[in-house]
Amino acid sequence: MQALIFDVDGTLADTESAHRAAFNAAFAEAGLDWNWSETLYTRLLDVAGGKERIAHYWRSVDPLHAAKSGETINRIHAIKTRIYEAQVSGGRLPLRPGIERLITEAAEAGLPMAIATTTTPSNVDALLREPLGRNWRRLFAAVCDAGTTQRKKPAPDVYLAALHALRLPGYACIAFEDSANGLAAASAAGIPAIITPTACTVLHSFSDALLVLPHLGDPAHPLERRIPGAEHRWVDLAALTRWHEGTLFEAS
Repeated sequence: MQALIFDVDGTLADTESAHRAAFNAAFAEAGLDWNWSETLYTRLLDVAGGKERIAHYWRSVDPLHAAKSGETINRIHAIKTRIYEAQVSGGRLPLRPGIERLITEAAEAGLPMAIATTTTPSNVDALLREPLGRNWRRLFAAVCDAGTTQRKKPAPDVYLAALHALRLPGYACIAFEDSANGLAAASAAGIPAIITPTACTVLHSFSDALLVLPHLGDPAHPLERRIPGAEHRWVDLAALTRWHEGTLFEAS
């Protein structure tokens, strides 16, 4: 195990409620009578990317005008991004249990880390600059986001970009994801993945995952049970190394 690669939305923090609220506020500000319920938004999460999600929904409710909606979609998404950043900046949205601890542990051990997400750079910065500090990018050898590649998850492009920046093959890393699309992207890049689902993704199929956990755990917020290969009821580098070695042994 030579590097850790993290998804952002749903993985580093449970962001989907904030995203949904920002979409609905943007629709209202743009003069649209759309309102995405939790149930509808959960289905829409199968479409990766905010602009793509808006376009997909527009085609389903107004196919006649959807083809000419490009500029409007860009405007709605810009409004949504502004609203979302205001909602999560300043540490208003906490990181999921174990995330900050594991990142700190990896940084102190000199283990390279990368981010592989399809969200916009400003969204990532708004989420991380408070809990990880304004210089949070220095913690990561590569930050690959929506501006890095055109094809989004489940395509492996953003993970392949991260691997290129790390100068490592996929099997030498572990990815952290929360969704089936994310798992498919990591798997296609040859990266074993640990999944920590959210309420929006808990029903997804994760049969290809290295491990599925409710969260990474912390001493103050431990997992309900100890996972074989882990000394504690939380995920640390020692446990990740054992799980990774087991994966390679089985694959060989």
